[in-house]
Amino acid sequence: MRVERLGDNKVRIMLTYDDLDQRGIDREEIWQNGRKVQELFWDMMERAYLEVGFEVAGPIAVEAFTMPTEGVVVVVTQLPALQLEEQETVEEEDDDALPTAVAPDPFGAFTFVFQDLEDVISAAHSLQALQAVGGTLYHYKERYHLYFEEDEVGEEMYDMFWSVLHEYGELSPTTKAMLDEYGKRVMDGDAVQTITKHFPLH
Repeated sequence: MRVERLGDNKVRIMLTYDDLDQRGIDREEIWQNGRKVQELFWDMMERAYLEVGFEVAGPIAVEAFTMPTEGVVVVVTQLPALQLEEQETVEEEDDDALPTAVAPDPFGAFTFVFQDLEDVISAAHSLQALQAVGGTLYHYKERYHLYFEEDEVGEEMYDMFWSVLHEYGELSPTTKAMLDEYGKRVMDGDAVQTITKHFPLH
């Protein structure tokens, strides 16, 4: 288990499959709200508090996704009391309350969100170095969202692909339907190629 502080209100915890095996949790069971998974979650929160001073108090959002060979990445965000929109949240009441994780299919479609265009450009150039293609870029709620279809990323590239995207952005629970309805589509498909062509790195 490895803990990384991402900001004042956010922490990322990386679990290897060995970590899960040691607790008797298989890869499918991690998405279920069983006793062993609850105990694992609170172990993670205790480790986060001891190592980086991250303390759970009030509503939180939890994102979780699997890396095909490396393990499970869990991102926990402490939310303001009223910031519940588009998030899977839980109000902590007792030790049996486990947040519901956003658990997308690791080989399915997904969206990453970026704070600004510079982060998108950097991510696109890093993806191009991996010979990655595709992607649709949206602007929604003052941030950029990069959406990838299921068939745009080969299974053998997922580990490196997600590693690059997480370096510059974060996994977003915002759906394509939401982006199509309320966001502005900036680049429709082939966003990686278009960005790297028109926005060279400085």
